[in-house]
This record gives sequence, structure tokens and C-alpha cells, in this order.
Amino acid sequence: MKVLISGGAGFIGSTIASACIDAGITPVILDSLVTGRREFTEGRTFFEGDIADGALVDTVFAEHPEIEAVIHCAALIVVPDSVSNPVGYYEANVSKSLAFVSHLLRNGCGRLIFSSSASFYEPGPDFSVDENSGIDPQSPYARTKAICETMFADIAATQDIRILSLRYFNPVGADPKMRTGLQLRRPSHALGKMIEALEESTPFKVTGTDYPTRDGSGIRDYIHVWDLATAHLAALRAFDTVLGEGRRTTAINLGTGTGTTVNELLEAFNSTIETPLTVVHTERRPGDVAGAFTRSARAQELLGWEPAYSLVEGIRHSLEWTAHRDRILAD
Repeated sequence: MKVLISGGAGFIGSTIASACIDAGITPVILDSLVTGRREFTEGRTFFEGDIADGALVDTVFAEHPEIEAVIHCAALIVVPDSVSNPVGYYEANVSKSLAFVSHLLRNGCGRLIFSSSASFYEPGPDFSVDENSGIDPQSPYARTKAICETMFADIAATQDIRILSLRYFNPVGADPKMRTGLQLRRPSHALGKMIEALEESTPFKVTGTDYPTRDGSGIRDYIHVWDLATAHLAALRAFDTVLGEGRRTTAINLGTGTGTTVNELLEAFNSTIETPLTVVHTERRPGDVAGAFTRSARAQELLGWEPAYSLVEGIRHSLEWTAHRDRILAD
């Protein structure tokens, strides 16, 4: 089986590609390398270019007519950047996704797995969400994902394509075999900032301490990136079953089912290192929200999937990748 992975040179896409290889599935990578890394494509079938480039997408399918499905991971994903650059985010995430789907339709590709986001949900009083929760995006990034899902549903209603959206929150960790990981040396999320504070012997900043959570810090659903990758594989295998009997689109949440506050993440992080980090408290960043975590019963029911890695294992793999990264990526 061959599968096309857009954004397959990025953190999540490259990890999905690794999981495909381990499962005997051949990934075909399409990536513009705006944020992805060429090193993550070595030894893999790779086309460099934009998902909106119709001629390039046509070439991909002409050279690989065996492609049975597409996993769409290509997107810009940094919430504060989306606040400061909404035009760029709508262009990259919405306009180019629309063009990409039109190219897939022209090439007769009828299966699309959309690597989406759970960030657009309106959380309940306990900060949990499921697939029936309300939609209330709090950043341009989150809104681009919600718009894409609505757009895809309209297209699938009358066109020869079915779309399965996988919604998740915060990936952590790395490929356990250390083939790929976060391409950024200084990621902006909480765990990345903890690793930065550890490396530079500086305090870790807790951004926001007045959220209505159990300890005032933001709450998130941290899921190991390898668990995300295996969920995408499970979606590939179950695609025709999940989207059978006339169903054109559906969404499935992926998560641990457990919310972790920033303070709790810090406690878990400190448990993996010798000298605990010192902490300072600062204001919220633009676009930040209290957060949420997802209930994932549908993933278990429809995909037979549940996460295998713990938060501490994700932290340890992140630290291992940080030590390993510069031997793979030549900045």
C-alpha cells in the first residue's frame, strides 16, 4: 500500500511516515520544506513543493498511481504566529488546502485523512471535550482548522471523496527510534520551553496563572507523537469501515483522556531530571486559552486505538531527541 503524506517532512508527518514504513506501508512525501526538514525525507520517496501546485500533485499521482489514500498534515501551527499573521495562516492552511483537495479530486483520490486539531472546541466545565462538543475557536490557527473541516464536508457531500478528520491537542516526544522529532531547536510550547530552561540554566516561565483550572495554570492534553502516528495508521486501516454505508465525513478525537496542567507538566518534567527547574510566573501569551483535554472513546470504538505511552515517557523521548537532534539536523 502507498499513502501520500502532505507535510511529511514535518514533526508529525515524518513520524507518521516512519510508522508507515514500520508497518509495511510505503509513504510518498510532499513537502515545501517551509517548516519541514529535508533530513526527515532521506531514504523516502520525496517530492519538494507546495500542496497548491497542481502540476506537481499531478506528477506525484502519475509516478505513483498505487497511492490509495492521502494523510494531510501540511499546515502552519503556532498559535501566537497565527495571531500576528492571520493572512499567512489562512492562505497556508485554508486556501492551499482547498487547492490541494481539488488536485486530489482531479487525480481520482477518494480517501483523505485530515490531521486536524481539537483546539477549536468549546470545552465543558471540566475542560473536557468530545466530538459533539461545541466549536468555538480562540485563535486564527484554530479557526483555520475548523474552516477546513467545514469546507471538506461541503466538498465530500457531492464529490467523489471521503474525509476522516483526526482531532488532537499537544504532541510530545519523538520517534522512539530517534529517526525524527521536533525540527525546531527552540519550540514555543511549554515542554520545549522547559527543555530550553534546562539547557540554559534559566527559570521556566509559566505563562498565565489565573485560569479557572485546578491550579491556575493552563490545562492541555499531551499525547505522544508516536501514539498519534499509530492512530493515523489505524485510521488508514479502518477507513472504509468507518466511512461505509454512505457516510462521507466524520471526526475522531485522539487524546489521553486526561488533562495535565502546566504545573503538573512541570512536576513530571522535574521527575525526569536531576535538578528541578526554577519557576517564574508571567502574563498569558496572545491567543492562549485555559485549554482542554479530549475524551477519546470514539477512537477506541471505531479505530481500536488507545495511547500506549505515558506523559513521562513523552518527556524522556523529547529530552533524548534534544540530545540527538543536532547529529541529524544541520542548521
